[in-house]
Amino acid sequence: MIFGDTPLDAAEGAILAHAVAIPGQRMKKGRRLSADDVAALGRAGIETVVAARFEADDVPEDEAATAIARACLGDGARLQAAFTGRCNLYAEQAGLAVIERDRVDRLNRIHEAVTIATLTPFEKVEPGQLLATVKIIPFAAPRAAVEAASRIAAEAGPLLTIAPFRARRAGLVMTTLPGTKDSVLAKTAAVLGDRLRQLGSELAVERRCDHSAGAVAEAVRAQLAEGRDPILIFGASAITDRRDEVPAGIVAAGAEIEHFGMPVDPGNLLLLARHGEVPVIGLPGCARSPKLNGFDWVLQRLFSGQPVGREEITAMGAGGLLKEIVGRPQPRAGDTGAEVVAPRAPRIAALVLAAGQSRRMGADNKLLAEIDGKAMLARVVEAVLASQAGPVLAVTGHQADQVKAVLAPYDIPMVDNPAFAEGLSTSMQAGLAALPEDADGAVVLLGDMPRIGAHHIDRLIAAFNPVEGQAICVPTHGGKRGNPVLFARRYFAEMQEVAGDVGAKHLIGLHEDQVAEVAMDDDGIFLDIDTPDALVAIRASTD
Repeated sequence: MIFGDTPLDAAEGAILAHAVAIPGQRMKKGRRLSADDVAALGRAGIETVVAARFEADDVPEDEAATAIARACLGDGARLQAAFTGRCNLYAEQAGLAVIERDRVDRLNRIHEAVTIATLTPFEKVEPGQLLATVKIIPFAAPRAAVEAASRIAAEAGPLLTIAPFRARRAGLVMTTLPGTKDSVLAKTAAVLGDRLRQLGSELAVERRCDHSAGAVAEAVRAQLAEGRDPILIFGASAITDRRDEVPAGIVAAGAEIEHFGMPVDPGNLLLLARHGEVPVIGLPGCARSPKLNGFDWVLQRLFSGQPVGREEITAMGAGGLLKEIVGRPQPRAGDTGAEVVAPRAPRIAALVLAAGQSRRMGADNKLLAEIDGKAMLARVVEAVLASQAGPVLAVTGHQADQVKAVLAPYDIPMVDNPAFAEGLSTSMQAGLAALPEDADGAVVLLGDMPRIGAHHIDRLIAAFNPVEGQAICVPTHGGKRGNPVLFARRYFAEMQEVAGDVGAKHLIGLHEDQVAEVAMDDDGIFLDIDTPDALVAIRASTD
């Protein structure tokens, strides 16, 4: 890659390394300069720009990030479209993030242009949670580095997969001593039941017995006969040795102890045994608490089908200090109920405006006009449904019954705008008011833009990052802005104040510092069908 001061006669197609302001326009960092851009810079008296130009073996940042991320991608995960050299991977289901640390390290050592950051291996994840991000540091990476990273990511199967939790019916044995309170036992069973439900399983049966090896053996045999898997044992007194009452009872029931103790605190006094394929676990006292402890790590691996034995347990020491200590708050639920929320994919709703009167089209409602056998509005809705946006909501008004009939097969919610004759702003407001409260933003689409595809919408969503100043995402082609536009929730109130037959375009100018220009590969972001001639032209182009 060639980087540095670039004369204008060599700048077409180059990527700006720093923003440039000229009268009436600001060209942002990362913009690929078009012929019109170069001409505008020349008219402003600028002779050189700091830019990057690709060489023959360079892979553009988004292409490189996508290739490496795709090689990493395993079952239970999905990619988001790359933007500014970053491609994120998200969980599609609950489970454990199975990540090979060694391969992550090797990949990051290939070349300084290529990086990947992941969650800690074997971390419990929820659907939609961010798992990893592949980031290309400069505007391009050497092809050899991209290919080497992709090989490492896929060499023994995908580098990252989600191991889903498998439903099990566990049994619980609790031993008692004189003075053991029923309330403590009931609370212990309730906490364990909650733990299991979070993993998609259940506590099927609970048995109580004396704190003696014989009683433990009898209770374990009974649960084995009932098919309980795993069998969890809470001793009234903590296990202090392999020959203590609980371990002795487990062995007497025919199980074999695999390991006692673990380098995780809290959780040190866990005992792992097996009776054939059935795990039998002597629980540490900390498992009475809902807070994260070493037992959780063992249970999560068991329930997701991952190996867990002596080798795996003894490897848990690095990162195994889970106790709350001064200066280190824990990323888990505390006594106050506070909880750190894991990063997740943004929830972007889609608002399809379909209430207009089509005045310039004449008597016909353009949204109902067919293009290649399908209503124009239907094409837009299908594009949205194929994208990562959701939920999808349509706003109706003019000829509402006919419009609803076209939308009926798609089973999307619709909201009526009785004030549709007052202009586009009223439809936008009606739609915004009906969006769910958990939407992080909304992409606003016009129903008369039949060349908008899912790829346009997904690329806008990939760019969305309010924390990094990308709260309004605007598509561009050849340096010109088009539609649809994605707005963060923080702007919904201002959008509700817009009046007349206009959208929220003026907000883009008011909040230019929060605007991300998202380059698209085609001009579908400009084409809206407003006149009979435009309709004839697009029909002819699809024949």
